[in-house]
Amino acid sequence: MAGTDEDAVAAADDALYVLTAVLLTPAKFPSVLGDDYPEACAALGLAPLADGYGLVIGQDGGGARWTVVVDDVSLVAVAIASWDCGMEYDLSPDERTVVAALPGWPLAVAVAAPGVPAPHDPDPDAADGPPLTPPDTSTWGSAQRRLGADEIALQWAMWREQIDDTNFASPNGGSAVSDEGDKAVDGRTTAVSTTDGFTTDGGLPQDGVTTNAGASARDASPDKAPGDEAAGGSTAGDSAAGHTAAEPSASGAAGKEASKGHSGVRRVLAEARAYVDSPPPLGRVRSSFASGDARTLRADGPGWSLVARTDDIAFVLLDDEPGEVLPVGRGPELPGLLEALDKMAVRPS
Repeated sequence: MAGTDEDAVAAADDALYVLTAVLLTPAKFPSVLGDDYPEACAALGLAPLADGYGLVIGQDGGGARWTVVVDDVSLVAVAIASWDCGMEYDLSPDERTVVAALPGWPLAVAVAAPGVPAPHDPDPDAADGPPLTPPDTSTWGSAQRRLGADEIALQWAMWREQIDDTNFASPNGGSAVSDEGDKAVDGRTTAVSTTDGFTTDGGLPQDGVTTNAGASARDASPDKAPGDEAAGGSTAGDSAAGHTAAEPSASGAAGKEASKGHSGVRRVLAEARAYVDSPPPLGRVRSSFASGDARTLRADGPGWSLVARTDDIAFVLLDDEPGEVLPVGRGPELPGLLEALDKMAVRPS
């Protein structure tokens, strides 16, 4: 019986208590890990397989953190869908589907398995390499910028209702509010300008809107266990100054000395247009379901993220603009750009 007891103890230590799971596929991956699918895979030391992976995150019997990578994507997808519906699902991947067992967690998880020691990194002797750790989101940077874009995509209606379409410049170059191209926001005046056929707002109103885009990103993070929330992001800082565009001329055109934000938006739109002619790495442009016949578009690039609805406006976040969310109005050019991006985007199967 002694041998049997030892086997039972060893089996308990090897068992994985599943806390949550996420998909790592070209169409759906934890964006906090990278701007595209290959970059997210590289963060975990994985080859970017076309069919992707499922990441099963949990603890062993000793409480150590482990991430089990499996190639049974459908199984993990079913588990996630069941948990999202409030249903129980015992996620137990077949050993034959296990690609790798990685020490640590690549994402922040706020829950722990009951009845085992608190989460901790595995013993170095039991791991093949250094443990995975979540990207630093304590300060504004690429990881938090992407989490902010996740939040906007998830809470589109909340963010969209903060924008008054009359705040955008009209297609003829003048402001929809005044001939001078300025708009009044809660008693303040902020410039708006046209950008190559797009209309760009100077920034979100400060009153009633969190311009710190990463502050609520934890709600949009995929790092959730069944029935529990996980800490997916941190605030970008205690202050978020309103963005001010360059003063437009009387005709409504932007001044030659465009502000940092508007030059950044122009760069984002130019790089997004370039994606149509020269496809970027897989997963840089993704399309998902939205209300009605619309699609939610997500595009990322070096230092920027864009979130849009194909029938509506777009929002831009920049590494160079901490905590700021820059709306881009429809204008005459944006609809065509969004349509072209949607045609080339990766979609969930």
